[in-house]
Amino acid sequence: MANYTLIEKATEENFSEEAYLIANFDVAIAVKKGVAASGRQHFDLFGKDEGRNIRLPFSTIAAAKLEKQQKIKSLLRDDMPYNMEEGKLIDFLNNELRSFYNITDTDFVSSNYYESFVLDMINKYEKGLVLDCGAGQRDIYYDNVVNFEIVEYDTTDVLGVGEKLPFIDNAFDAVISMSVMEHVKDPFLCAKEIARVLKPGGELVCGVPFLQPYHGYPHHYYNMTSQGLENLFSGLLETDKTEITDSGLPVCSLTWILRNWVNGLERETKEEFLEMKISELIEEGDKYFHKAFVRELSREKNFELANATLLFAHKKL
Repeated sequence: MANYTLIEKATEENFSEEAYLIANFDVAIAVKKGVAASGRQHFDLFGKDEGRNIRLPFSTIAAAKLEKQQKIKSLLRDDMPYNMEEGKLIDFLNNELRSFYNITDTDFVSSNYYESFVLDMINKYEKGLVLDCGAGQRDIYYDNVVNFEIVEYDTTDVLGVGEKLPFIDNAFDAVISMSVMEHVKDPFLCAKEIARVLKPGGELVCGVPFLQPYHGYPHHYYNMTSQGLENLFSGLLETDKTEITDSGLPVCSLTWILRNWVNGLERETKEEFLEMKISELIEEGDKYFHKAFVRELSREKNFELANATLLFAHKKL
């Protein structure tokens, strides 16, 4: 098994505006909005001290991508149309699928690191193939991992939707699906597809948020309890165990919600909220309805952090 690192620390010697913006999507968005003048300005003022990275060129993985394409050609379904860019990616994401599954373009870059238990699985099947279903943009490219995505990142191997995987039955030794099921339009159908392409005896690791705020990549449909996650694969796969790793600990939800709440407040209200003690924030919610830190949140921020939402609808005549 070989792997290729696609990022390195930005320095004065290796700095490239394009490579810096690709590696730091938040800076790229700030530049696009006119909040920052350039990636170079951000690097000089903040990025150098923050230890920001640059993205290495596509040529770093070009040969490995071409070789992987040859490996997976025999695993592709013959009943779905696709376009193949040799040495780059295989595109099954036609206009019909885009429309039906609500796939839209986004400037957001989804990028997460592999936790140790995922790396263990990748290493276990170093001579086989692992499907990363909803891989995002990967900082390390593995020659035994097929990166499946709805976005054309440099590390994407195959474009498509999880509800209609473009692979034959029993194709993969293992499947990874981390922080993906909440973003698919039909997670039950996606679960069926994952089970279908997994070899008998193959393994799945699937992680889905429960108490996370709204985060669209580009859409966010469903959070789940552990029972909900088990129910997705009920009758399809045998559950070995459910676990919570460090990234899933309750403190991550608490800090995420508080951080984004603070970012939704202005001036004096923000300062007052930051000065509050935990002991002042543990009453029932209705005790705070009149408070400025509650009432001054925007509609958008309320939907992002909502405890619950309502749907009002009607049936056409």
